[in-house]
Amino acid sequence: MQNGRSKFKKEFKGRLYRFVLKLIEFLDHLPKDNVSKRLGDQLLRSSTSILGNYIEGQAASSKKDFTNYFNISLKSTNESKLWISLLRDSKRVQQKEVDWFLKELEEIGNIFASSILTLKGKR
Repeated sequence: MQNGRSKFKKEFKGRLYRFVLKLIEFLDHLPKDNVSKRLGDQLLRSSTSILGNYIEGQAASSKKDFTNYFNISLKSTNESKLWISLLRDSKRVQQKEVDWFLKELEEIGNIFASSILTLKGKR
């Protein structure tokens, strides 16, 4: 079981890393107007926070600390969905450009939420 868990952690970390790289590429192609820049900056902060807090959680000193980092990653996932939805709904990007990101954020959020419930013994 530990081997499967270790493999999942490595794959999930890679998935988060690839997500951030793809997002950086997406942000480089945003319109150059002031609102797009501000929303893009917020999206970059919240999305990189998902990965950063996941990595920090791996070095947590306690189960409570570990769970806290996962909670922060989940909150950053939800915040990222907001910023990318605002980019879409303000017509700065097209729906098809953000579909993958929103789907990926939904799946990442579900993984964090499920993990948090497991850590808290509620699942």
